[in-house]
Amino acid sequence: MIQTKTPSRRYFLGSALRATAAGTLAVGSGSALASIPSSRGLSFNNLHTNERISLVYAVGDNFLPQSMTRLNTFLRDHYSGIVGSMDPTLFDLLYRVRQALGTSQTFDVISGYRSPVTNSTLRNTRGGGVARKSLHMEGKAIDVRLPGVPLAELRDAAKSLKAGGVGYYPDSQFVHVDTGRVRSW
Repeated sequence: MIQTKTPSRRYFLGSALRATAAGTLAVGSGSALASIPSSRGLSFNNLHTNERISLVYAVGDNFLPQSMTRLNTFLRDHYSGIVGSMDPTLFDLLYRVRQALGTSQTFDVISGYRSPVTNSTLRNTRGGGVARKSLHMEGKAIDVRLPGVPLAELRDAAKSLKAGGVGYYPDSQFVHVDTGRVRSW
């Protein structure tokens, strides 16, 4: 009779962290990653593409490359389909906002990455509200809301972190969050 030893939790966590550091752990094993105490995850619903995503994007100090690729694609310019490169610290900022609010609710995404051409078109066709040097073009900004959370509370939670810009758009029902300098409007 062959006996097999069941790996311990310590063995599993050590293996997962080594694999994560090497970038080899499949993103599809999100439930395994989510069980690691230092893992951070987010969920999004893209209101323009009707796509949903829920994943662990970081473990400890390491952002997971496969998760970053999936998030870049998910948050692509919904007008042109162009995929940009999102600032990973933006996801940490959103994670901290949810923590401050005490929720694990899915973010509704109004706008993520925006190509320079799309940004210019929106500036010229909308009655304002689109910055010439928008941080959306650098992947450092996102416009979101959290269903079930009053918009003013979302704004206040983001502002309380003093980690970037926060714009409040109650008529359009979203809050802009970015990793630029600390400011609000």
